[in-house]
Amino acid sequence: MLGAGICGLTAGLLLRRDGHEVTILERDDAPTPHSPTEAWERWNRAGVTQFRQPHYLQSGGRIALEEELPDVLASLEAAGALRFDALRLMPPSIADRSAREDDERFKTVTARRAMLEQVLARAADAEPGLEVRRDVSARELMARTANGIPHVIGARTDSGEQLEADLVVDAMGRRSQLPRWLEAVGAQPVDEQVEDAGFIYYTRYFRSRSGALPQFRAGLLTPVGTFSVLTIPCDDDMWSVTLIISAGDHPLKRLRHPESWTALVAACPQQAHWLDGDPVTGVLPMSGLVDRHRRFVVDGVPVATGVAAVGDACACTNPTNGRGMSLGLMHVRHLRDVIRAHLGDPREFAEVWDAVTETELTPWYRENLEEDRDRMRVMQALREGRKPEVPRGSSAALRQALFAAFPHDPDVFRAFLASRACLTPLRDTLAEPGMAEHVLRLAGERDNPPRLGPDRSQVLRLLDALPMAA
Repeated sequence: MLGAGICGLTAGLLLRRDGHEVTILERDDAPTPHSPTEAWERWNRAGVTQFRQPHYLQSGGRIALEEELPDVLASLEAAGALRFDALRLMPPSIADRSAREDDERFKTVTARRAMLEQVLARAADAEPGLEVRRDVSARELMARTANGIPHVIGARTDSGEQLEADLVVDAMGRRSQLPRWLEAVGAQPVDEQVEDAGFIYYTRYFRSRSGALPQFRAGLLTPVGTFSVLTIPCDDDMWSVTLIISAGDHPLKRLRHPESWTALVAACPQQAHWLDGDPVTGVLPMSGLVDRHRRFVVDGVPVATGVAAVGDACACTNPTNGRGMSLGLMHVRHLRDVIRAHLGDPREFAEVWDAVTETELTPWYRENLEEDRDRMRVMQALREGRKPEVPRGSSAALRQALFAAFPHDPDVFRAFLASRACLTPLRDTLAEPGMAEHVLRLAGERDNPPRLGPDRSQVLRLLDALPMAA
């Protein structure tokens, strides 16, 4: 196993408990902290760019943990992870607030990434037969050729140590170099699609003064003209607030300064009260994110056998919708199942793993990518003073109608929430008989939605009125 992040640790635990001997290599050298507090304050995870950025465990990820690693979920809750019911986000404009039979599916637990990883790491460290080797970097793969296709038989570390394995699992996340390593052992190029996501994040964390979370007056994510606001509940009476802009929006890069950042959040009526806590960080920036999809079977032929990529190493997107961690947990669960049935036949394993990934992970990637493109198109138009136009023949019109309809209908709201929660892709829900027509009818009955915050000119005037930071 390469990488001891969320996916790597979860995969290690599932595979070990399924009877496999598992070794996880992690290049970061810091040992597992003793507590979530120590993890947040002092754990150096240089290999995880987003380690202290907002994370949210969608209920699809919670269900995977609850069914496969209930002890880990219990440890998270014991450590202070927050029980959260996403139905709390139901807008007041929905009159029918009666419960549905399957509403339990929307419940989750949420915590900062540092706590989630620390709890998983402690469980992995205590698991007999599971070895986590920190400060050990894989340098290259070892392989032999079988029927013209490289078959990976292990990895070689930076120190030259050779570790043989029946299967090498790439859980190295967004920075994975697996395609390059495969080509070095003679594999054909991976089918890789890369697109600059084009977003910048500016995040601050707050701690409650009363022990209570701020009231939700909007969803977790609210698009407001040329920026978006993301509010995430955390553990330890904490929450995060993030402003998201386009990387090409140079005037809004002033949001890296606390004064500008605070002024803009305060100008958003649905989120201003999220400032009513004690700030525990400055403004934490993050940029340079890409949307990337890798497929390791090309024209029906695996580029290599004996290797499998999971989570972000296979498909990663702009994390605005908070799906990455949950989809990774779900993907790892499928990996365990495919290993159970097909590990003995490397070619069959590679083909089945590709098919499962294309069915269970890739649709979520495509959905997120399409939504990101829609949002970037709108932001670009508003920056240029144009009215955003929906491309003809695209799925954007139906998504736009959904966003207009869900605040007014309990079933459409649940359909939207199920997509956000990694339970049912939107395309599947909207393909149900009558659903698309119902959404379009509801959207057509609504006036233009109210403005959720300052428009472009108001934002620029607000920022221009502030003293220039040094």
